[in-house]
Amino acid sequence: MDVKERLAPILEALLLAADQPLSLDQLFRMFMAEGGVTKKDVKAALELLGQQLDGRAVELREVASGYRLQVRTEYAEWVGKLWQERPPRFSRALLETLALVCYRQPITRGEIEEIRGVSLSPNIVKTLIERGWVREVGVKEVPGRPALLGTTPQFLDAFNLKSLDELPSLPEIKDPAELEAALLRLGARAPAATIAEATPDETDQSATVH
Repeated sequence: MDVKERLAPILEALLLAADQPLSLDQLFRMFMAEGGVTKKDVKAALELLGQQLDGRAVELREVASGYRLQVRTEYAEWVGKLWQERPPRFSRALLETLALVCYRQPITRGEIEEIRGVSLSPNIVKTLIERGWVREVGVKEVPGRPALLGTTPQFLDAFNLKSLDELPSLPEIKDPAELEAALLRLGARAPAATIAEATPDETDQSATVH
């Protein structure tokens, strides 16, 4: 049995037990005491594990903060039956705001309002920050010095992305039509959730995840 074949089941056990993604460096440190195991060996074992899981209900996925084992998307609905709670509902206003932050970051609340054409409920940004998807990354050097918003590594993990480069390409969002396209792309990646539709008057009234 070569090194990668020996390490693959150990890595599977570690990733099953972990409550968050583990980076290559974190996994490598697990084997440093043994000696003779290189980071290249760990990487090869991860690739082998991914191949061994091909066709299984569980897959090895690399996201921004590392590797994790997760249920494949096609089985998410079945797994959801284990819990009686309804999945979180992301309002259209929340996803529109998140799409703008993704594609136009860093961006201010005022710029988001200008593109969407409606005032931005404080609850939307508060919800995105509480979920760990958005954070303040600085201030814009204009009168009032408004906060600039950007996405976080946790957002990338939640949406199965290794980096923002994996977001579908889209021209710079300048009008509602382009925003609609961004919303569709982002909604397709939304983690185990439903998108709540709202009328224009309700959009920012119902902008929290519930």
